[in-house]
Amino acid sequence: MTDTIDVMLPYFGDSAHFRLAVQSVLSQTFTRFRLVCVEDASPEGDAGEWIDSLHDPRVVHVRNERNLGVAGNFTLCLALVEADHFVMMGSDDLMLPNHLEVLDAARRRYPEADLIQTRVEIIDDEGRPSRPLPDIVKAALRPRTRRRDRELQGESFASSLTRADWAYFPSLLWRTERARRLGFDQRYAIALDLGLILDIALDGGRMVILDPLTFRYRRHRASASMAAARTGERFAQEREFFLAYALRFQEHGWTRAARIARHHVVSRLNAASEVPGALLHHRDGGGASRLLSHAFR
Repeated sequence: MTDTIDVMLPYFGDSAHFRLAVQSVLSQTFTRFRLVCVEDASPEGDAGEWIDSLHDPRVVHVRNERNLGVAGNFTLCLALVEADHFVMMGSDDLMLPNHLEVLDAARRRYPEADLIQTRVEIIDDEGRPSRPLPDIVKAALRPRTRRRDRELQGESFASSLTRADWAYFPSLLWRTERARRLGFDQRYAIALDLGLILDIALDGGRMVILDPLTFRYRRHRASASMAAARTGERFAQEREFFLAYALRFQEHGWTRAARIARHHVVSRLNAASEVPGALLHHRDGGGASRLLSHAFR
């Protein structure tokens, strides 16, 4: 096992949140990391000059010649990983100072684990703790750790994450070999992370869940993902995603996981919760109609 951990940081344009994300990585108590910032050809420029001004040899800046989109940039980041383990950091999220140290200790305890996750705190645009309803549900359905590690494998692994995607993608430590071999399925841009995690479960991989809180995940009401939720576009893709995995689980003999995927109850409830926001932002009611269709179809 290599001592280093690669922190891959795909981003689009310079921002105060991006700079805070970078600084949170540079403030880690675990120092044997390589931070690779991959800018996706933003027409408004990037943070390259600011990154150079840091004069930190652990930080690498890459700017794409053309815009690849979220799925394409994630795939490029995965190809650029050099270490045995990596984190795909969010461009507006924050690592607490011990995040990589806790993950490094865990990967040494569980050298065969393909995914390792700590507990996550949700914050808003201003960095204040936040408790949106979807995250309350995720916290309730996340397997309990009670100050001890928890391992997941096989159908129970797939079933738990299909019921509610409580794995916050930017916080995860991934084992490079299996993640790269399976890769991101770009057909499901809204669920790239969950798709790869479920593929790892189907491939016989393991996930370890840790109790310490070491990461802050920023939830934006104005983000592209939330806008897609209000119009119903996100949930249309989620429905296609879950039905596709229901078939794969069934072929794998995982009937319980297949049933959970077919019903995708939490996704339906999430769609229903977005109806008031859709009515507020889209006066024609089209978004609300699509959300209700997903919720009760």
